[in-house]
Amino acid sequence: MNIFSINYEHRRAQMDSGRRRRLIFSYAPDWIVTIALSALFLALGNLPGFKREFSLDDTTLHYPFAEHERVPPVALYMICLVSPLILQAILNLLTVRSWWDLHTSYLGLILGLGITGTITQFIKLTAGRPRPDLIARCIPMTGAMDPPLGLSSVAICTQTDTHIIDDGWRSFPSGHSSLSFAGMGFLSLYVAGKLHLFDRKGYAIKAWITLVPLSSAALVAVSRTMDNRHHWQDVLVGSALGMVVAWFSYRQYYPALSSEWPHRPYSPRIKRDEHMLPTFNRYSVEAEQSIPENDDRSRYRDREFSDELELPYHTLSRELAPSNSQRKDPAEPQNSLVP
Repeated sequence: MNIFSINYEHRRAQMDSGRRRRLIFSYAPDWIVTIALSALFLALGNLPGFKREFSLDDTTLHYPFAEHERVPPVALYMICLVSPLILQAILNLLTVRSWWDLHTSYLGLILGLGITGTITQFIKLTAGRPRPDLIARCIPMTGAMDPPLGLSSVAICTQTDTHIIDDGWRSFPSGHSSLSFAGMGFLSLYVAGKLHLFDRKGYAIKAWITLVPLSSAALVAVSRTMDNRHHWQDVLVGSALGMVVAWFSYRQYYPALSSEWPHRPYSPRIKRDEHMLPTFNRYSVEAEQSIPENDDRSRYRDREFSDELELPYHTLSRELAPSNSQRKDPAEPQNSLVP
């Protein structure tokens, strides 16, 4: 190892350490906003919310109250949060083995859940739609009737448990449906990207694997109607909300599934300071800088996160390195023109 190589490695180590700090600070606001949204989602659940008037003769509100839910809150968080975290880590290990990809996948997942939960809670509190089991929750006073040409209110209820009565007016939209589709929807998009679902080769097994998370979310959503917790409109809107936010959060950090490299997240925001390196062995650096800015190949690999991914056949080195026909051997005689 000569002095130029030692100097090169020393300068790279210094830059990697500084860039690592800048990279962490550049994504700190993302995590702060994500955690704040999650905290807001939990805080909104303690507010009483608006309680819309209802009719005692409305048969859609006379379903029995289920003491035990098919998917309780603990199971919901296991499905929408814990399971995607574990499965994304496993899929990352089996495919790209990238710390950077794992970071962006976790950030996108939690961001999507935070946005979905916050929007869902805001709508629940302001819409105040009664659940299908409202009458069973309310336990109206004996002989209670709707006022002439009017509707009844929460004042006729004899239920003493404030949590049960407040939760009776949070039917729209379904939180289980929105959160399950936000978590499993993001996982489905993540799997589709890693499998190159839309590579124009049409492998049916890829489609089936990608649909497994969505099927799990659909089962959670349907269970809410089985437990008489939601009307079908609540489930439909909640599912659509979760899926839309999942796509939105996924596209914040990953390209479209139809792109050439859908399995790789967008490049880090902080570029490498390759121009500050010594001129020793600079061919790969200059070649990498010659790629257009909109081409992700130039800035994807991130060594401080051990981010050396597998690349398709047309890799950076293959495309930019001179071919055998382009290399000139100094010992080879030059062709001369014969008149």
